[in-house]
Amino acid sequence: MEISGSTAFYAGLSTIQTGQNRVDQAAGQIANNTIERSITSQSSEVQAERLRSTDRSQQSDVTGNMVEMAQGKFQVELGAKVAKASDEVLGTLIDTFA
Repeated sequence: MEISGSTAFYAGLSTIQTGQNRVDQAAGQIANNTIERSITSQSSEVQAERLRSTDRSQQSDVTGNMVEMAQGKFQVELGAKVAKASDEVLGTLIDTFA
C-alpha cells in the first residue's frame, strides 16, 4: 500500500498549520494595537480626545482578532481530530492486511 501526500492525514496536518498561522496573525495584530495604544497614550488633551474616537475602532479590531483566534483554535482542534482519525484508520488497515 502506498501512502501519498494527498491523504487525510496530511490534510489534517495542513489544517493544523493553517489554524496556527491564523492564531499567530491575530495575536500579532492584537499585540501591535496594544503597543501603538501605549505609545500614543502619553499625549496632550487634544490628542487624547482624538484617541478616544480611534479606541472604538481598535476595540472592534481586537474583537475581530479574538474571533480569528477562536476560529484558529477550532481549526487546529479539528485538524488534530482528522489526523488522529486518519492515523487510526491506517493502523486498522495495516492490521487487517498484515
